[in-house]
Amino acid sequence: MAANVIMPALGMAQETGKVLRWLKRQGDAVTKGEPLLEIETDKATVELEAPESGTLAQVSAAEGDTVAVGRVIARILAPGETAVAPPPARVAVQAPAPAAPSMPAVAATPVAPSGRVPASPKARRLAKERGVDLAAIAGSGPAGAVLADDVLMAQPAPVMSTIWRLMAERTTQSWTTVPHFFLMREVAAAGLIAWRDEQHGRSGSEITYTDLLIALVAAVLGDHPRANARWEHGAVVLNAAINIGLAVATQDGLVVPVIHGANDLSVNDIATRRRDLVGRARAGRLRPQDLTGGTFTISNLGMYAIDAFTAIINAPQAAILAVGRIADRVVPVDGHPAVRPMLITSLSCDHRVLDGARAAQFLEALARLIEAPSKGPA
Repeated sequence: MAANVIMPALGMAQETGKVLRWLKRQGDAVTKGEPLLEIETDKATVELEAPESGTLAQVSAAEGDTVAVGRVIARILAPGETAVAPPPARVAVQAPAPAAPSMPAVAATPVAPSGRVPASPKARRLAKERGVDLAAIAGSGPAGAVLADDVLMAQPAPVMSTIWRLMAERTTQSWTTVPHFFLMREVAAAGLIAWRDEQHGRSGSEITYTDLLIALVAAVLGDHPRANARWEHGAVVLNAAINIGLAVATQDGLVVPVIHGANDLSVNDIATRRRDLVGRARAGRLRPQDLTGGTFTISNLGMYAIDAFTAIINAPQAAILAVGRIADRVVPVDGHPAVRPMLITSLSCDHRVLDGARAAQFLEALARLIEAPSKGPA
């Protein structure tokens, strides 16, 4: 039986998606789970997989088309099935309308009878160096001649990637509509370092501090459901699942793939999924399901030698944890100064979902677990 390929929704407010590139052509054989096309949504650029195996047919959305969420954009035919051609489009024939009165054309810059745009020698040199078309510039010099300043002002704006534009829109919306407040806590990190060494030796594969923090946060969220909740339609909604989003920097901007059911995973499983998601995010091969369902986000800039920062909430989530580097600091130990590895954590909270006391309780529980991770997940 034929299967429909449908424009997916990655967010409750998403209404449309844009077809960027078909990875398969009409008539091609496809396998279930194989990347079929790239689409742009309100979260990121993702790959849409084939829902079934068969032959791609009845492609109704071209590259560059913006399509309503839920609309069928192609079908996958099972072996032996034949595509049913859609009825031909009806074209209305209209009588030619009276021609509008012609208006004189206005050129951006006067052109000399020889076809050469009047411009100063410096303007010509700059235009050649920068690849700027002099004929497209409105000159400010005598008789409309193009000057050097006109060329400099005509430089095209930098091209913004789709991911960066979407990140800018989402963070602006969150910052201007969500009542943020922030809590910060410095935590002893010796236990976390020892746990990482232990996990690394046990698994034989790379275990990062981010992997450990995902496991610890997931464990604490089970006892603090408000930190795992969301603000929706004017009310607090508690999430049943614990799905940890991880802020990942790519060449085109920030994306937040999700590790689903993190509270049910071992540290090694979390590390495996994190490596897979980060690798595909940076290669631009995330799937729609990789970006949906997040209930809490972690942003770690410790690898960039950042001590501390505050992050913008990934709405509609209630909170995001920002983590800096582990660094030696002088701290009091039994009334005397001592040098210890320390970690600064920052929790950004939606005050509609979390009040100060509940947020502080969550961060306190997390700090205790970071300091003594042996009491947490395996």
